[in-house]
Amino acid sequence: MYDLLTTNLRIREFQLSDLDILLKIYNNAINMQYIPHARSIWSRHDLENKFRSHSVHYPKGYGLFVIEELSTRQLIGEAGLFNTMNDECVLELGYILDHHFWGKGYGTEVCRALINHSFYQLNVKQVIARMYKANKASARLAEKCGMHLDLIEANGEGNCVLQYIITNVRREH
Repeated sequence: MYDLLTTNLRIREFQLSDLDILLKIYNNAINMQYIPHARSIWSRHDLENKFRSHSVHYPKGYGLFVIEELSTRQLIGEAGLFNTMNDECVLELGYILDHHFWGKGYGTEVCRALINHSFYQLNVKQVIARMYKANKASARLAEKCGMHLDLIEANGEGNCVLQYIITNVRREH
């Protein structure tokens, strides 16, 4: 079972008992305002399908995980590593935190932990992160985690999207 601990957080595999809290997080417009292609309303069935489809990659060490605050054991969001490039050597990092937990450094903890996991346990070549240009906090977070701006493009929704990247310098080519 995948279980990653940071100073303040536990990143673990999804369980069905997480769905009610995740639904509240996903159906809150503030939490989802900067998520590309975000839906405004999620059903229990749709969210369960999303998590189940990403959990098939758990044996490979990546997928969609939940985030718990260690001190309270409260579920505060989700984070994942995704094979969006159809290349398991390049994974995309993404996360959603409940807005009540913004500004506490948790996003940085999660991203650093997942980057380290990607490089040291999975030995991937690169990790990318994409975000709306308007999401200045996530852009700063990516830079704080050692990522650099790689690409700026417009998406089909008319928004400017930034792509940040970090390369595993320890990986043999």
